[in-house]
Amino acid sequence: MFNVQSIRKDFPMLQGKTMQNKPLIYLDNSATTLKPKQVINAVVDYYENYSANAHRGDYDLSYYVDQRYEGARKNIANFLNADTHEIVYTSGASAALNLVAFGYGSYKLSKGDIILTSEAEHASCVLPWMKVAQDTGAILDYIPLDNGRITIENVKKKLNAQVKVIVLAHITNVLGYEVPIKKICELAHAQGAVVVVDGAQSVAHMPIDVKALDCDFFAFSGHKMCAPTGIGVLYGKHELLEEMQPALLGGDSNARFDMCGNIQLKNAPYKFESGTQPIEAVFGLDAAVQYLTSIGMENIHTYEKELHTYAIEKLQKLNNIILYNADNDSGIITFNVKDVFAQDAASFFNANGIAVRSGQHCAKLLNEYLQTSATIRASIYFYTTKEEIDKFVEVCAQANMENCLNIYF
Repeated sequence: MFNVQSIRKDFPMLQGKTMQNKPLIYLDNSATTLKPKQVINAVVDYYENYSANAHRGDYDLSYYVDQRYEGARKNIANFLNADTHEIVYTSGASAALNLVAFGYGSYKLSKGDIILTSEAEHASCVLPWMKVAQDTGAILDYIPLDNGRITIENVKKKLNAQVKVIVLAHITNVLGYEVPIKKICELAHAQGAVVVVDGAQSVAHMPIDVKALDCDFFAFSGHKMCAPTGIGVLYGKHELLEEMQPALLGGDSNARFDMCGNIQLKNAPYKFESGTQPIEAVFGLDAAVQYLTSIGMENIHTYEKELHTYAIEKLQKLNNIILYNADNDSGIITFNVKDVFAQDAASFFNANGIAVRSGQHCAKLLNEYLQTSATIRASIYFYTTKEEIDKFVEVCAQANMENCLNIYF
């Protein structure tokens, strides 16, 4: 049974925490999520009770770490409906997306090949492929947005035999629209293109089945799904991972090498995991996956949609709020206060104990489309309550130039 008050008891940050002497209302979950005690305990347990390396030692402690480490990989694979050997540990979504760009794109693309993305993408979806295009002579092109959405019709307009890679977020990080990835994959594969999915804003909020989506790569960060920072995952179809080149070379990724420069790398995923990984963060991610699974991803998705609808209905009644994505598919609410700069408005929310994000949200191509230099983003999660939304809306109603500037005096 989904019970938000019971769930909140799992999060130390939600136990009497204040900001500006007001009860904390945390609405910056698209940037990073709070951590439940189950995740914190998993990290501390490693440091206190079996703090050995993985894949290195011939003693009991190290063997135990090995089993936990690979057990975590299996649990993460199950969470995505993937195979264990298709799960690569990375430092986050950005590292995973860069790994695909430079480990696959740099070797597979040539002059005249086309990479498709969109104006709505996070920098980690765009910048690596800009560099790949510069280095290979490939062309980076953009799928037009339709009222902020990526539509199948606009994808078809851009898709042709020269398109080799499509790079898109499953849920865009500013507007929060769900992209029809499954249909895009079907169209792309018919043309021989691969699809790279930034899942940072979807994996924590809805059930993910990479086999059903049939995407070629899927990247995400742990810290956006209740896990520690410094850990992420790249899912890749195994045959594509085997074709890729690693970004780093070093210990644990090779089977052998000699003085003549002959290097035999291990099979995927291990050839991509040089050096000691953040073992405690892997265990924290494993605990987060198990925690989210115990709540139920469908339950989380349903609750967030209900809460988003509840918030939007109230916000649409305010004549001082500009909403950019009232009809979206997630818990992301992007808005501005009329006649107030986004950062000034965000400071006003801070003065009332509410954590929101302001700025360009790492999606700097979107500003021209939205015709504004910056926006405010409030992002909810399954531990957000209706009472917190009510307080957020109340503060929105009070936001104006005079009140926002008064906090500085």
